[in-house]
Amino acid sequence: MATAQSVTLSDIEAARELLTGVIQPTAMEYSQALTDRVGAPVHLKCENLQRAGSFKIRGAYTRIAGLSPQEQANGVVAASAGNHAQGVALAARLLGLEATVYMPTGASMPKLQATRGYGATVHQVGTTIDECIVAAKEDSARTGAVFIPPFDHPDIVAGQGTCGLEILEQVPDVRTIVVCTGGGGLLAGIATAVKARRPDVRVVGVQAAQAAAWPASLQAGHPVPLTTMSTMADGIAVGCPGEVPFPLVEELVDGIEVVGEDDLARAMLFLLERARLVVEPAGAAAVAHLLSRQEGALEGPVVAVLSGGNIDPLLLLRIIRTGLTVAGRYLQFAVRVPDAPGSLARLLGLLADLRTNVLEVQHGRTIASLGVHEVQIALTLETEGPEHSARVQHTLQERGYVLRPV
Repeated sequence: MATAQSVTLSDIEAARELLTGVIQPTAMEYSQALTDRVGAPVHLKCENLQRAGSFKIRGAYTRIAGLSPQEQANGVVAASAGNHAQGVALAARLLGLEATVYMPTGASMPKLQATRGYGATVHQVGTTIDECIVAAKEDSARTGAVFIPPFDHPDIVAGQGTCGLEILEQVPDVRTIVVCTGGGGLLAGIATAVKARRPDVRVVGVQAAQAAAWPASLQAGHPVPLTTMSTMADGIAVGCPGEVPFPLVEELVDGIEVVGEDDLARAMLFLLERARLVVEPAGAAAVAHLLSRQEGALEGPVVAVLSGGNIDPLLLLRIIRTGLTVAGRYLQFAVRVPDAPGSLARLLGLLADLRTNVLEVQHGRTIASLGVHEVQIALTLETEGPEHSARVQHTLQERGYVLRPV
């Protein structure tokens, strides 16, 4: 397999042979809706439909299968909030190994259950991945189990690079590939595979703005850790680029872009509605970048990699609501009206005339700033889009209502 110094096309081709029969190439879906927005053909590489719900099985299996018989006998240990945990657990089960995974106490219940369902022993420690990594490495030192990193090993990068080989075969005339990135394993692997065969293809990495360690690191010429992170995209919330992926990304990747939290929510909603695909926030990062670009800014055909689809349904509900708000289809505000019969009915009647759907109404009389004869009504409305939302607000203001944020 790959050496500690580099990852080459031959390493990735060897990983692909190893993975034959373990995974199937994931679907490549053409998106007319994104094509219309971007102004160039757009295809979606659906790693959200991969075994265990993400691309992680590629690297995890490649690394674990490459262990010596003695190493395999000691089992493996990993640290992850979800996708890597499931990839390691499934790979270990397929190879008949014992697996232990350390996950933070805030990890979602579906990810915990899935990891256990693949047969791994799960321990929850701390609240961050860094704390879990410390615990996993201590476990490794104590038991002899081999620590399987999420991205920072040549075999992991080689395994992830098999996704790049599939992209070139599925869209032979691809010109731009957009990939989410955290520690850099997937991005480095895809870039290595693609640039070796098609150096003319542009490869772009995308990070969440509130967990973007790559721009400063590339500028400094070495991995630079972040001091804080705060993003819904836990799959790419990595505080420092990996030592193994870094030189590959530095040499081969054409650019790193960042997207905001609202961009991620909007992209998830777009994929759900227009592509009928469920993705996690990290998995939507590439599409979030496409939606933020001006038409004609990217040379096509474009391939956006949807890296994973493991998301807690409760989080998905909250993100859908955020996405609808960002898209101008949810309107939330409060108004103050006389505390008298008919005030609420008149307001709701006006909203009905404006063709809005009232989703929630909250009637408040105990707000300190209210007048003695006032009541505050907080509303959540479903509208037809930004123009309709603006028309509703304008009409209410014309009728004398003062709209307040909630």
